[in-house]
Amino acid sequence: MPIRILFVCHGNICRSTMAEYVMRHLVREAGLEDAIVADSAAATTDAMGWGVHQGTRAVLRKHRIRCGGHRATPMTRADYGRYDLIVGMDEENRRDMMRILGGDPQHKVHLLLDWTDAPREIDDPWYTCDYDATYADVRRGCEALLAALRA
Repeated sequence: MPIRILFVCHGNICRSTMAEYVMRHLVREAGLEDAIVADSAAATTDAMGWGVHQGTRAVLRKHRIRCGGHRATPMTRADYGRYDLIVGMDEENRRDMMRILGGDPQHKVHLLLDWTDAPREIDDPWYTCDYDATYADVRRGCEALLAALRA
């Protein structure tokens, strides 16, 4: 069984989608497609059905990472049983995830930069408009998470 990761952010059109596709790219480069599966979801219903934000698409394209025809979908309580790790981007996401999940008895809920040597939140580019900075944080987090999973 592969390790299943669900990346979560507020609307599932910027950060979590970026993390999903960056992780898929890194996993593919490492030849681990059968061992690690990445997906993403929203902690709210604000952007349900929307596609990948144009800023996210642009920064992924710049780094030669494909992002497909993703549509924002909501995280559900049932996701706790479907995924091995549920990874948010900031403390608001963590609070929303805990509310949706009703707790975290198996310690699956984390923030993406928890695996780095400088754990902190990832700013939402919806507000900062700095998709390059978000990409750098997401990439750093995904690389650190992948290294931890491989160890």
